[in-house]
Amino acid sequence: MTTDTPTRAAKSRAVRHRGALLFFLAPFGVLFTLFYIVPIFYAVYQSTLVVERDSTFGPARQVFGGLTQYIAVFQNDAFWQSIGRVMLFGIVQVPVMLGIALLLALLLDSPLVRGTKFFRLAFFAPYAVPGVIAAIMWGFLYSPNLSPFTDVTRAVPFLSGELVLWSIANVVTWVYVGYNMLIIYSALLAIPQEIYEAARLDGAGQARIAWSIKIPLVVPALVLTGIFSIIGTLQLLAEPQVFRSFTSTVTSDFTPNLLIYSTASVPNVSLAAAMSVVLALTTFILSFTVLKLTQRRTQA
Repeated sequence: MTTDTPTRAAKSRAVRHRGALLFFLAPFGVLFTLFYIVPIFYAVYQSTLVVERDSTFGPARQVFGGLTQYIAVFQNDAFWQSIGRVMLFGIVQVPVMLGIALLLALLLDSPLVRGTKFFRLAFFAPYAVPGVIAAIMWGFLYSPNLSPFTDVTRAVPFLSGELVLWSIANVVTWVYVGYNMLIIYSALLAIPQEIYEAARLDGAGQARIAWSIKIPLVVPALVLTGIFSIIGTLQLLAEPQVFRSFTSTVTSDFTPNLLIYSTASVPNVSLAAAMSVVLALTTFILSFTVLKLTQRRTQA
């Protein structure tokens, strides 16, 4: 009797706790289902439809078309060129941004640096600027006729076809480097101080500690920020859309999301939905591949 009573009491408390958990999780579950799960299924459903007419000027109606829209996506050269463009963007921009974020995080974590609270806020401040506002601001700085640095913008054509992609990369880096720095810096703060003390007793300096201890221990944070950055790269929309008002070199098919937005505005919602599904699958496959490759290297 003495043994069974605590067990029954624990089970009853677990049941009550389960009910409380469901009560608090229910609002999130409802919103997640309505605004994430349902739109995904609706996009997949919409991507299977095609428009048919009885005659040239007959009324349009949507009917089931199977994989017709997906075949059109895989035959759409502009879509795959836009994916190739943002992948080139990510191959260059993501490592540069994460490298700067890692360097800033190491500087903030160094005992030799003073005023870390001020610099932490200063580095993170650009992330508080909405992406559209940041793109407008940098667009004015890049424009030869509007920039206060006319000598520089006339000598270097930031908005030309050769440089506009990297001008956009600069905007994205400026906005998100502080966000990634904060994630890496949080990982650095979680490292036990005893490890640093043992390294100092062995005669290691700050540079050696950073290279041999800090960087290897924050690799999971770097992988996390890398995955987020890859997803964000393939979702690039706000910056190129704003830059279209500053230069004609950014076309309606410059990035996948811009092409999807333009296609849906035609309107060809079913083709845009098929593009969205293919882009989502491409993002998942690429992110999953990078995650698995980094996990194998860290485990090795």
